Amino acid sequence: SKVFQKIIEDLKQNSVKINVGPRLAMLLPVSPQPVESFSTEFGSLECNVEVVDSLQDAVQHIHTYGSGHTDVIITEDSDAAKQFTASVDSACVFHNCSSRFSDGYRFGLGAEVGISTSRIHARGPVGIQGLLTTKWILIGDGQTVEEFTAGENRKEFTFEELPLLEEEEEESSASSAEHSETASDKASDAQQKELPH
Repeated sequence: SKVFQKIIEDLKQNSVKINVGPRLAMLLPVSPQPVESFSTEFGSLECNVEVVDSLQDAVQHIHTYGSGHTDVIITEDSDAAKQFTASVDSACVFHNCSSRFSDGYRFGLGAEVGISTSRIHARGPVGIQGLLTTKWILIGDGQTVEEFTAGENRKEFTFEELPLLEEEEEESSASSAEHSETASDKASDAQQKELPH
């Protein structure tokens, strides 16, 4: 598609090395560097690109090869975004914003002292808090971290206590950051916050 071609061109113009998966390689007239492993996380301007048949296939691909840390969907389809954020089992799942927002300070936790993709941290006797785990859902409309860190007109992070929401209210909220804690299959409580525009 034209959108896909534009994304690839923009990545190349910004010196991003692109590795393509086997299905995408069959669709291209000239095959760039093949993917060595979909599980590789790059610490440089490099990415793997592959095509899948459906949103559910994309979620399965993430569950198979992802780290469980941060995953992002870029789409104008709000139903697809809701399905993605609900289905992906990662610590942070974002819609239409940069994965670089996945940071303790940016979430209002103070200085980040570590990261975890574990499901439970409790040892020894465990109370209800020890059974809770956290999933951060951030919903934006194209925000990048640079907007909050550079220039005269940079945006400011604001941190405030927000009321807990019931699951039905979560589904109807838009342009918000949600911090949810769940125990077993019970409905989650969430904190919600709008990103500045």
